[in-house]
Amino acid sequence: MLRGARPPATNFCSVYLGRDTTPRVGFPFRSLIRRLPFPRLLLQCLISHAVVGSFVQPGLEGSASLLHLFNNKSSQEQSYCETESRLASSLDFWTLSSENLIAVLPVDPVKENYVRKVRNCIFSIAFPTPFKSRVRLVAVSKEVLEDILDLDLSISETDAFIQLVSGEKIVSGSIPLTHRYGGHQFGIWADQLGDGRAHLIGIYKNRQGEKWELQLKGSGKTPYSRNGDGRAVLRSSVREFLCSEAMYHLGIPTSRAASLAVSDDEVWRDQFYNGNITKERGAVVLRVAKSWFRIGSLEILAHYGELDLLRTLLDFIIQEHFPSVDVKEPNRYVDFFSIVVSETAQLIALWMSVGFAHGVCNTDNFSLLSITIDYGPFGFMEAYNPDFVPNTSDDERRYKIGNQANIGMFNLNKLLQALNPLLDPGQKQLAARVLEGYPVLYYTRFRELFKAKLGLLGERKGDDDLIAFLLHLMEETEADFTMTFRQLGEITQSQLQELDIPQQFWALKMISKHKLFPAWASQYLLRLKSNMNDSDSERRKRMTTVNPRYVLKNWMAESAVQKAERNDFSEVHLLQHVLQHPFQMHSAAEKAGYASPTPSWAKDLRVSCSS
Repeated sequence: MLRGARPPATNFCSVYLGRDTTPRVGFPFRSLIRRLPFPRLLLQCLISHAVVGSFVQPGLEGSASLLHLFNNKSSQEQSYCETESRLASSLDFWTLSSENLIAVLPVDPVKENYVRKVRNCIFSIAFPTPFKSRVRLVAVSKEVLEDILDLDLSISETDAFIQLVSGEKIVSGSIPLTHRYGGHQFGIWADQLGDGRAHLIGIYKNRQGEKWELQLKGSGKTPYSRNGDGRAVLRSSVREFLCSEAMYHLGIPTSRAASLAVSDDEVWRDQFYNGNITKERGAVVLRVAKSWFRIGSLEILAHYGELDLLRTLLDFIIQEHFPSVDVKEPNRYVDFFSIVVSETAQLIALWMSVGFAHGVCNTDNFSLLSITIDYGPFGFMEAYNPDFVPNTSDDERRYKIGNQANIGMFNLNKLLQALNPLLDPGQKQLAARVLEGYPVLYYTRFRELFKAKLGLLGERKGDDDLIAFLLHLMEETEADFTMTFRQLGEITQSQLQELDIPQQFWALKMISKHKLFPAWASQYLLRLKSNMNDSDSERRKRMTTVNPRYVLKNWMAESAVQKAERNDFSEVHLLQHVLQHPFQMHSAAEKAGYASPTPSWAKDLRVSCSS
């Protein structure tokens, strides 16, 4: 224990009011140490078929040519039966459809693909813009192809596949859609946003009966492109492909990435908004999710008073994605909101447990299914710092890692405001109370996750103090977040007790230089003794299953990007392989330094919104 400085008991989930009257979360463990000499701590802490048919015609401006794969119903049924026993090795018997969406949700009646204000619809029809130059496939996810899309990996070697994933051709029978939504960006209402460079090319129902929405990102202009060119560049596409797959293997709800393709088309970007415009290459990621609806999907409808459409969309989302909610129940929107609140708290706590900062936590980037979407200037925290901001465009540091839970509550409050026009007074009160419970939900999950990271079993008084104490030491010594917890799961209790930390545990060795480390180590070892029916080997085994050895740190992604820009995709492939098994030691990863301190060249690495 610290001499004469035992932290007082506190309310870890205090709630206070911000300027905009949005309840905000007081973060776990900050208040724990108000009387200690280290006051600053923790990670603060969805038209009729006749209308649709009129859109799909040979003369449609800006359309890609159709890929006539198969559209005979009996053969489609045969195809599905065949995939029950084997994966498809050809796209000839593989189909997509947008029918599930457009049969219920209205589509913009304007045919032409030009930037405009769109009203009274959920989607606009817009075809991807094919690249003009050569396209090459950089990487694919075997898991996504086989486990989600029922495609044999060999199909990725075909021209038909490359044409599909680059937006050159669309599967016959599907209609490419772009989604209309709005959102609050950096706390300010930004009005209409929408899919400015993404096309939903169809829904696939796999052999498990799961429905997945396939979306191309970087596939050209849409009615929602505003001043953009509708493209994504190679550097941001490499990052999204790698990170979405990495997050999945860390056990964090996320969209998935099926493929990454790059062209030789020139795309011009002012990466850091400093007037330095440079030429980059256009790229496309095929990403998949159960749904791409987000808080902003509802906000735009409430903002323009399109309440019948808001109700239609909500009922569709509930029917499709919230099976525990009865769509005929009068309180269904409150029940829906309650689930979103709970799962959002869970998601952000999971982010925090691996040191992940999203970078742009706008309401248009927050999924209604509470999955991680829209990877942009994200970052995995390296040196522990609650003020870590991965996005250099975030001048006010609004989305620093320690503020993510507060931002989650802000975004959920905006969701509630969008729902309010459909709620009666009693339902509004119920929903408000649901939101008030967010801090406890977040803190409870946060606490569970960090106890697991330390290998603690059961409940003991002082567990919060123990976590807080360690995080303080990490902050003061700027210790590596990922490797500190990983190495605590690798070092033996006897080694820790001797306080002579071997050099291989370099992150722990850094913390051990702090004068208060012996006190923390003593408390930690004492607490481990209270683990019932536990051994040191079991503790270490348990901890190495929850504390990754490898996460996609920005320097690792940047190294892969620099090589990829020279047409060397070896590190993209290496990282993809390593990040599929983040808890296991890999010799190639060790050689590449993925579990070593951040190299000096990457100390001042910057990432922006420009992609």
